[in-house]
Amino acid sequence: MKFLSFLSALQESAQAHSSEGSPDLQGMLLHHLLDGSELEFEILGRGFVIPLPHFEPVHIGGLTIDLSPTKHVVFMFLAALLCLLVFIPIGRAMRDKYTDRAPSGLANAMEALIIYFRDEVVRRNIGHGADAYTGYILTLFFFILFMNLLGLMPFGSTATGNFMVTGALALMTFVVVEISGMRTLGFKGYMRTIFYAPPGLPPIGQAALLVILTPVEFLGKLTKPFALMIRLFANMMAGHTLVLSMLGFIFLFSGIGAAKWLVAGGSVLIVIAIMALEVFVAFLQAYIFAMLSAVFIGLIRHAH
Repeated sequence: MKFLSFLSALQESAQAHSSEGSPDLQGMLLHHLLDGSELEFEILGRGFVIPLPHFEPVHIGGLTIDLSPTKHVVFMFLAALLCLLVFIPIGRAMRDKYTDRAPSGLANAMEALIIYFRDEVVRRNIGHGADAYTGYILTLFFFILFMNLLGLMPFGSTATGNFMVTGALALMTFVVVEISGMRTLGFKGYMRTIFYAPPGLPPIGQAALLVILTPVEFLGKLTKPFALMIRLFANMMAGHTLVLSMLGFIFLFSGIGAAKWLVAGGSVLIVIAIMALEVFVAFLQAYIFAMLSAVFIGLIRHAH
């Protein structure tokens, strides 16, 4: 159902551009992949569109900040709401109902998943004092997972296909990593993660290595969140782009006679296979983002 509106819009574009010979596939792709100011609930040309409110920009000094909600912002809030709806009842049940016996149902599954993350992701990569970071790592995983899965739902939109969203998540991890390093190593120990001169070298050698390694170490701190941002954004954007492009082949080759049915059938089968893979990718990318965040925290805490 998610892509029926795309097919409908592409069909209308094909009819509008019939004189030119091809539909505006690029325009349809960008319209469905990028952020927008309205929510679309249309199937085969029927349905409705909800325009989102627009607020006047806020001017702070030389900055102009637009606080108007967009489609991706709405789905970010929806993902956060799903996290609350799932885990608040489970937390209350674990506190009140399952105090003297093992949980059952969804609470049992979530307990197993949380224990796995605590033992195999957080403690294994961070080490001593890792339990303090379990809540943050789990929040990252489930928040990203819900955003990824919402993009696969009918009328859904993938907020993690927006590099501003993944950039904000990566920035939060960067702040947590650096503050964790400062608290664990102290100011002097933290500065050594940037300005490092190996002991045992003569002063000239230490000065030379400081000049060479300081920019490298500083850039290394910036490349970690950048890699987190690009990895999640690129994987989610690429999968949806591929799916919509394969569906677009149905109309791009609609004028080749009887072979168009072969193209249409092949496109649909490939899209079904890719969609099944996208569900796996949604879990995988959420796991990788959470795991790498734990790895980066562990690296700076044990920088010595």
